[in-house]
Amino acid sequence: MKYFAWLKQHYEPVLYGLALVLVLLALVKPEIQLRQQVQHYLLIADISQSMNAEDETLKQQAVSRLAYSQHLMKQLVHKSPCGTYFSLGIFASDNIAMLQTPLEVCKNLDVISDGIDHLEWRMAWKGNSRLSFAVHAATHVYDALNQPAQMLFFTDGDEAPRVNVTIKQDLSGVQIGEFFTFIGVGGPQKVAIPRYNSANKRVGDWPVSDNNNAGAVGVTYADPSQDEPDPPVAYAEYDRMLSQLEEDYLKSLADEFKGSYLKGADNEAFYRALAGKPATASFVTDYPLRAIYLLLALLLILATYLPDLRFRRQAAAI
Repeated sequence: MKYFAWLKQHYEPVLYGLALVLVLLALVKPEIQLRQQVQHYLLIADISQSMNAEDETLKQQAVSRLAYSQHLMKQLVHKSPCGTYFSLGIFASDNIAMLQTPLEVCKNLDVISDGIDHLEWRMAWKGNSRLSFAVHAATHVYDALNQPAQMLFFTDGDEAPRVNVTIKQDLSGVQIGEFFTFIGVGGPQKVAIPRYNSANKRVGDWPVSDNNNAGAVGVTYADPSQDEPDPPVAYAEYDRMLSQLEEDYLKSLADEFKGSYLKGADNEAFYRALAGKPATASFVTDYPLRAIYLLLALLLILATYLPDLRFRRQAAAI
């Protein structure tokens, strides 16, 4: 009883003192760390040269499949809430290389966006493209990650050399299907594949006659002299290598290991579908508390006026 009597007599300094403590906490420790299940996306970009085909549209202008993939990636990054993590990788030939390991989106937005902006075909270490091999490579990448991830593989599904029984892989034993999604980019109509030299200058279109694939098997890009002064290009309309989004192939490939397929589209339905995927990782996340501390401090200060308001109401009633 004595304690309550003392508190009633000294409520103002007590409330001001508590408010001061909260203000100090807002300055000294404005956030706390909690471990929770969060979303972790591993964005994988196919950088084979068929991804340079320009059959996607942004702002009413034709853009390459790779540019469209970059746009979709960046939109997903910008739409994701704080606490979401992103990793970034590239696919060429039969393997996947990691460029960025898990980064929290709000603290590293510029770094993640910059990594996506710099994706290009010259990063490829070989010109061929074998997606079934890439699925096996993805399992090794997945095992090497510190945290599980939803793997989003942006590709047109166009293989070079064309898939056949001699190079087809058995994917029935792959165990990451529930975390793997092919994101299809490209159009349904066959279009020419631009060919660039090592200076990234377009010199024409890929010819059918050049080993019958867009980025001849075994071609490497480490030596710029290999594409100088000008690589061979198609000399007539009928000689151009044509490419399209191989949706049926990507769906059948995903079915083999219980993965999924989703057509890439710059609309809310697409981004909601990705956001709706289950959380995969457990990270220690920083939760900002400064606003909560300051709000509570303000409420404590306002509480010091409550007795005066009550007294005035009683006086007015008399």
